[in-house]
Amino acid sequence: MTLREDANRIVSEAITAALPDTAVKKALEGRSFGPGRLVLVALGKAGWQMARSAYDLLGERIEAGVVVTKYQHAKGPIGNFKIVEAGHPVPDENSFSGTRAAIDLVKGLGEDDTVLFLVSGGGSALFEQPLISPEELQDLTGQLLACGADIVEMNTIRKRFSAVKGGRFAQICAPAKVFSIVLSDIIGDPLDMIASGPAYPDSSTSGQAREIARKYNLTLTPKMEELLLQETPKELHNVETHITGSVRQLCRAAAKCCEELGYEPHILTASLCCEAREAGSFLSSIAQYHQDCDHSMAFIAGGETVVHLTGKGLGGRNQELALAGAAGIAGLPATALFSVGSDGTDGPTDAAGGYVDNTTFETLKEAGTDVFEVLRQNDSYHALERCGGLIRTGATGTNVNDVAVLLLRR
Repeated sequence: MTLREDANRIVSEAITAALPDTAVKKALEGRSFGPGRLVLVALGKAGWQMARSAYDLLGERIEAGVVVTKYQHAKGPIGNFKIVEAGHPVPDENSFSGTRAAIDLVKGLGEDDTVLFLVSGGGSALFEQPLISPEELQDLTGQLLACGADIVEMNTIRKRFSAVKGGRFAQICAPAKVFSIVLSDIIGDPLDMIASGPAYPDSSTSGQAREIARKYNLTLTPKMEELLLQETPKELHNVETHITGSVRQLCRAAAKCCEELGYEPHILTASLCCEAREAGSFLSSIAQYHQDCDHSMAFIAGGETVVHLTGKGLGGRNQELALAGAAGIAGLPATALFSVGSDGTDGPTDAAGGYVDNTTFETLKEAGTDVFEVLRQNDSYHALERCGGLIRTGATGTNVNDVAVLLLRR
């Protein structure tokens, strides 16, 4: 097998191991929801997959359901559920209409009733009932994406401008009980930050939100400034939460596949959270250090990097990470570096991530492409497309951060 074939297999097996099907069914098996009504609300990039798993187990015991997921992430009907595909990472009208449908579904439930609430990453954009205008919300999201704010900072801000985030959806469900199953896409699994915590008490404060706004010099209207002063729910008594899946599971699955392919695997971290370019450069420096090794090795790093936009090109953090490592591994024998988002999408592109090897830098140079200028323009997508370095998986049905892998074959 070639290095690219090894990479493809590692990506496929790692993502398959991180699918939520088994975990959702395990959380529900043997669970009694009493004599009351049971309705389902699923949101996020893995929302359809999680809802499908719940329906396979509970069937028509679920009276009705609403699923709000990203465009092209739904894979067909599920019972009588209403399935809405919506905008990500910037919410759109479908995000708002899908969320209104969920609110309508849970309003009027009694204390004997239960909302089965399935949460996955991407829910911050997909599940939204804004307290500001859609135009203001879209502008704010664009500002947060462009300034390099991490996911926790972004969600701390977005909660303040939402009627459903930061525990507020659980308040809408009351007095009904909320049984929540959460697929984690944030390092450390902070339940109040995943999808901005619609059904979990909020640990962030208005003071922290104001500090983030100052840090990134966000442009806010007077109404938005006023909303930043309001606190979110700090206690919820109608919610039971189960967390499942994480980037650690993704890394372990990648390591297992690497070992099966003959590499000695080393998981460096499951908490990667630096600049994408820095991560790519760091991994290439590991390749340089281990050039004298006499056996095949794989170095694995999971997490979620960030990108500060300096240009107007097209790409995503995983593509930028991979391309940033191309110069460092140029000319090294049998060396490859790749990074993918477990949900199958990377930035506003149709790729899950990027792949480079020891020939990529020279191949692009011969084609007249300056890798360093490409990185300055944040145009990794087009550069990787020219050299066959895009990794495309399609929507995967899960969302547990990213994984980057360095391969040294001997």
